[in-house]
Formats: sequence, structure tokens, C-alpha cells
Amino acid sequence: MELIIKNLSKTYPNGVKALNNLSLNIPRGMFGLLGPNGAGKSSLMRTIATLQEADEGSISLGEIDVLKKKDEVRKLLGYLPQDFGTYPNMSAEDLLDHIAVLKGVSNRKERKEVVKALLEQTNLYDVRKKNLGGYSGGMRQRFGIAQALLGNPKLIIVDEPTAGLDPAERNRFLNLLSEIGENVIIILSTHIVDDVKELCTNMAIINKGTLLLEGDPLKAIEKIKTSIWKKFISKNELDEYQKTYKVISSKLISGRMQINIYSEPDPGNGFQPTDAGLEEVYFLAINEGIV
Repeated sequence: MELIIKNLSKTYPNGVKALNNLSLNIPRGMFGLLGPNGAGKSSLMRTIATLQEADEGSISLGEIDVLKKKDEVRKLLGYLPQDFGTYPNMSAEDLLDHIAVLKGVSNRKERKEVVKALLEQTNLYDVRKKNLGGYSGGMRQRFGIAQALLGNPKLIIVDEPTAGLDPAERNRFLNLLSEIGENVIIILSTHIVDDVKELCTNMAIINKGTLLLEGDPLKAIEKIKTSIWKKFISKNELDEYQKTYKVISSKLISGRMQINIYSEPDPGNGFQPTDAGLEEVYFLAINEGIV
């Protein structure tokens, strides 16, 4: 099964063009959707999840027209938005049981087995009786994945799932996504480049509702690996270097400013070659439109 998006556009009543003639092919497995805040990622996710209408274009999930057959899509969909509500005074076990009923799992014995399996899969079984209000951020995100997995979805959408998680919880969450993503389509929408680099074999970078890059992250890195150069400069030199070179990023290191530039020939002038990664691909796509 494949998710195919063609010429999708969406403009909000305030005039903001959230999606601009966007087309994507998303196969089974983990698919990373990268872009800065306001790039249109959440608008795209909400449209795929049948929560808002598109102005133009089409989306198909296998043989299903997503924009016209919303009820059929919802039966195959698991959705974890960036901000999702829970009942803080309910336990994870009770709330999952309740959501399972809403998803049509009416047999009590079957429901109990499904809830138990999901709590074990998300490593929450030992705290299944604890109220959700007492969960840490990472535990709450894992509960979000548990409820998204109810009904054996074929398409799972997760929007900024690791924002605010500590490193240990982030790793647990990403490992869980990786295991799930072997058999279904998972769209990981994020602005955290490392999440995509570590998990996804396919990705897209969008900004202002427009597709800038689509493909294999490793191939994108390979394409620019000999064209990234670094140099330490003083902070007051930055403006001048930005006028002369394609500066893709700058950061302070021990009080000194390091700039990375894109240049196919050796730029000279004290620049040294440096390793390219997905972060450089991202900055190039967003700032220069080169990749």
C-alpha cells in the first residue's frame, strides 16, 4: 500500500497558503517530513488525517480516495498529533479500553487482550493502573502511540513526537516507531533532523507549503558531501561572508563563530572541508534551494 498525494493546495481564510501544489509518493515504512515551524507540515498531516479539506488536489491510500471516503480512511488510520488530550484522572488501561470501544472492539475479552498487548508493546504495562496525569512526557507520548495503534492501522501519522523529550525517552520512542514502521506507512512530521536521519529511508523537506526535496536521506547527503566547507570567523564578519558565500549555517563554539558554506570548487580563503550530514542538506534546501 502506498500513499499518493497529487497537486495538493490549501489556503486558509486569513490568506495564508499552507500547501502549494504539493505532490508526494509515500511508500510503506518510515517516511520523514522535515520543515521549519510554519512550513505546512501540520496542515498536510491534518488533511491526510481527514481533519480538514483541501482546496485542490487528491490523496489516495491504496485504492481509497482519502478526500472523498473519509470514514474508510479513518478505519485504517492511527494519528498522534503534536498536542493530544487525555483524561488525567483515568488510568492508561481504562482509557485505552474506552478508546478501543469507540474503535469498534466490542468483545470484552478481545478488548482486554488488545489493550494488554499494546501496553506491553509501549512498555507501559507496569504503570497501566497509574493515572495519566502522573505520566512523564515520554510515557505520555508512548501512550499516544498505543492509542494510535488500536485497530491495526495501515497508516500512522505522528506530528513532532519527540519535542520536549529527554534523550533516554526520545530513544525509547524512536525505537518503538522503528519497530512499528516495518509493516505499515508511518509519516514522521518533525523539525528535528536527527529523528529523520536515524529512522527514515525516505523523506521530504517542505517550506511554505512547497516541496523542496524528496528522496533517500543518505543519497541526499552523498550528493553534497564534498561541497561543504567550514571556517572560524569573528561575529562582526558574518554579514560580509553572507554576501560573498552561500553560508548555510553558523554557530558559536567556545566563543568563536563557525560558518559552514556550500561550494563545489575549493573556496580557498582559509576554508577547510567538513563532513556533510542531513542537517546541511536541510539548511541547503531551506535557505538556498540547492539540493
